[in-house]
Amino acid sequence: MHRRDLNWVPPFRAEVKKLLDRKHNPFFHHAEADYFIAERDGEVVGRIVAIHNHLHNEYHKDKVGFFGFWECINDFQVAAALFDTAGAWIKARGLGTMRGPMSFSVNDECGLLIEGFDMPNSIMMPHNPPYYLTLMETAGFTKAKDLIALQGGSLAGPVTPPERTARAVELLKKRYGITIRPLNIKKFASEVELVKKLYNAGWEDNWGFIPMTDAEIDVLAAAFKPVVVPELVPFVEKDGVPIAFGLTLPDLNEALRYNRNGAMFPASLTMLYKIKMKKLTRSRILLLGVLPEWRGKGIDSALYHWIWSKAAERGIGWGEASWLLEDNTGIIQGLSKAGFTPYQTFRVLDRPT
Repeated sequence: MHRRDLNWVPPFRAEVKKLLDRKHNPFFHHAEADYFIAERDGEVVGRIVAIHNHLHNEYHKDKVGFFGFWECINDFQVAAALFDTAGAWIKARGLGTMRGPMSFSVNDECGLLIEGFDMPNSIMMPHNPPYYLTLMETAGFTKAKDLIALQGGSLAGPVTPPERTARAVELLKKRYGITIRPLNIKKFASEVELVKKLYNAGWEDNWGFIPMTDAEIDVLAAAFKPVVVPELVPFVEKDGVPIAFGLTLPDLNEALRYNRNGAMFPASLTMLYKIKMKKLTRSRILLLGVLPEWRGKGIDSALYHWIWSKAAERGIGWGEASWLLEDNTGIIQGLSKAGFTPYQTFRVLDRPT
């Protein structure tokens, strides 16, 4: 469907297979799902996954079911059949709301692209045709929340952070007695343990948040380890105790954009070569978390400055910060002061079952 759209970056088929594997994906330790394919005259015309995330409902005390991995030709009859099938599955489990797209949860790829179709999707971000929103709204879905992606820097090459930002960060470090250091790849396992604590404490009040289990973080960490750049994963510490961290990856999709069939090889070799040889010019800030008691003190600005500086040293001139809740004004304003601007919007939608 999307092969002719050069702004759509195909996922690795092997990685999607792992994600859908109920026996090996730890998401299924607290969730269940069924997969559906729509066919017409022997031709596949759509797909959808219906999801019951028990951990979400326990955490939020609600009755929400989810759908994800949705793809569909531009035909409302097909879309309606897929939504009705997934909705019936969700309703049968006593859930009154159908929410998505989430593949599988907020900790994975989620949201429907509704603005910014002229740019390729960054790593672990969705891309879809504009007509998807029309199909969903016609099927009775309404907005639940918008997610914002911001961009900063320049695609033309590395840009040095503003000097005033550097001065502000130095004052901040002296005022609070904090230090910033990169991830220690030699102590990767213990660093992952720190990330677990900071992630689940730093995002607990966010809309739709569900804590990642130890097993889920371990799987994600193992996937990221071959491509992680330690300098782009900073930890902020106070008296040797981590109080914040950021996770930025080179945008692997820059190397995979023209891998049109999603095959693992030789695309993975090309990707790793470009990372090692510092040939990637784009990056994505996936996570940036500050412990609640340290918020509002400028710690996030210190992380942005560190990431920007270290990325520039590697020849990375452009960065995406995503995704952010539309009403997370504090972080959005902080990014705006650092030179970032919104450039893509993703929408999560609801429909009663």
